[in-house]
Amino acid sequence: MKFLRVGTKNREKPAVIDKLGLLRDLSSITSDLNPNFFNIKILKEIYKIDLSTLPELSPNLRVGPCVNNFQKFIGIGMNYHDHAIETNTKPPKEPIIFLKANSSLSGPYDDVVIPKNSKKTDWEIELGIVIEKKAKNITEDEAKNYIFGFCIVNDISEREFQLERSGQWDKGKGCDTFGPIGPFLVTKDEIKDAQNLNLELKVNDKVMQKSNTNKMIFNISFIVSYVSNFMTLLPGDVIATGTPAGVGMGKNPKTFLKKGDIMTLKIESLGLQKQKVI
Repeated sequence: MKFLRVGTKNREKPAVIDKLGLLRDLSSITSDLNPNFFNIKILKEIYKIDLSTLPELSPNLRVGPCVNNFQKFIGIGMNYHDHAIETNTKPPKEPIIFLKANSSLSGPYDDVVIPKNSKKTDWEIELGIVIEKKAKNITEDEAKNYIFGFCIVNDISEREFQLERSGQWDKGKGCDTFGPIGPFLVTKDEIKDAQNLNLELKVNDKVMQKSNTNKMIFNISFIVSYVSNFMTLLPGDVIATGTPAGVGMGKNPKTFLKKGDIMTLKIESLGLQKQKVI
């Protein structure tokens, strides 16, 4: 299934796409796509119901972040060999983990705001994992049982804040609007192979990133297992799995986002994002 949240900011309704591609209101079953949504009783009810009996919603409604009020927005750094090479970084022996501020969360079509004093705001298309249930010290073989589904993440990053202002990466990762997710939260059963999905990001219709999730250094199951050894993963938590080559800081000359730029992101089976930079 494809779940999403639609409506004005902070007043979104939970919704689902039916087999005809129509938008259906899930408000009678769940109040939101938040940690309480990842409940076996709620999910069983949704799978049993005839979606065509639910109220239809306008396709013109704003689309918000596909998950709300989750506890952790986790990033994995340097998880594609070509991205490590373009940034003159040695590929990591273990996954690099960082946290994006939850306040960076944004809708897939919302404007992206360049922060005050920013000179190097950059793009990063990534596959997002959404956790279904509490996971702590799980094995790689167990990991798939803890994944609910997948979404697109644009891990927008201010490179000067991230790399030149001392401390950890979080400074450049957590600015407001730096975490568009969605449009859809797609259940794992709808994805034939999440480790073989094409990704593409354009800026002003020019292809900047084009790759496949099969190019990851650390695969999806390993990432979920690995992170669960350092922090307990909870329902709704989002893990952004790293970005391939083609980011602005890897260009020659380096290229960063400016007012008026349009980013378009797509991942096979997961839909499309589009953001204007202001």
